[in-house]
Amino acid sequence: MIHGAFIFLIIKSKQMKKIILSVFAIAMIFASCENISEESLVVEQMPAIVKQESEIPCATMDVLQENILLNPAIKGRMALIEKHTEEYIENKEKYQGKLVNGKIVIPVVFHVIYKSASENLSLATLQGQIDALNEDFNLQNPGRNTIPSEFAAVEANVDITFEIQQVIRVQNSKKRSWRPNDDMKKSSKGGSDVVNPQEYLNIWVVNSMPYRGGQILGYAQFPGGSWTTDGVVMGANFVGSSHRTATHEVGHWLNLRHIWGDGGCGVDDFVADTPESDAANRGCPTYPDVSCGSADMTMNFMDYTNDSCLNMFTLGQKSRMDAVFATGGFRATMAD
Repeated sequence: MIHGAFIFLIIKSKQMKKIILSVFAIAMIFASCENISEESLVVEQMPAIVKQESEIPCATMDVLQENILLNPAIKGRMALIEKHTEEYIENKEKYQGKLVNGKIVIPVVFHVIYKSASENLSLATLQGQIDALNEDFNLQNPGRNTIPSEFAAVEANVDITFEIQQVIRVQNSKKRSWRPNDDMKKSSKGGSDVVNPQEYLNIWVVNSMPYRGGQILGYAQFPGGSWTTDGVVMGANFVGSSHRTATHEVGHWLNLRHIWGDGGCGVDDFVADTPESDAANRGCPTYPDVSCGSADMTMNFMDYTNDSCLNMFTLGQKSRMDAVFATGGFRATMAD
């Protein structure tokens, strides 16, 4: 693996995905949930799967890889978070009553960084995005009635509510686009500094993020990274009530992996009730779309299918998200 190199491939068929991912399957992001160690959290770069030729749905894993190269201590912090997550899932009764009766309210700070007036998203558009997040995390998604019965049994009400705390607007007349290197999170780089990340979810909205011939929709920072860059970054064109990119990225921010584990069959996303998948899905697949011997959960928010076809989190994913708010969790201060 060449240091710092990213590989973005346009893969147009599931059969081709299987061929490509079988080559990379040995580069598993996590070896096992049973024996968490710092070494098991080494992130190997997988080929990025794009929805369309011009779109890179999520750059989260690529950014994580680069950040670990720059600061290897992140790997150790993530190992401890994973250990805590495992303990929480195995001993939930010990944590009862320590999640504000199960209800979490997360204040959101939007940083709107724009060049032209059209990129300076209105408060109504930002509120529309908050409304979409609240639908998705509270069993109010309009497409829920399409979830197959096989998966409806594990559909979860994550029970998290998001509220706008503040909107910061920064006009940068020189910056036409941004790279996924966190510059937008620094006022010294023409962006906007993080605000109280231990209490607020910071979401940066930028005009565009072209990269390696594609357009990044968004990326997030997993629990365990630097507080100075903690949060989610979104392209302005992918923010609003009809978009689910924010739901996907907030899932990462709450310690969820891509549902296919960023590998092939046998690669783990650390969630027991999500079926194995050989790769990301795109479009709106007809159920059942089978890989690894079972139907893919293509409607899960942590897949890459079309926004209108993303409709659910699972009980196992909820447990992982709850763990970060529990006593000793990385985001426990948000539940105080």
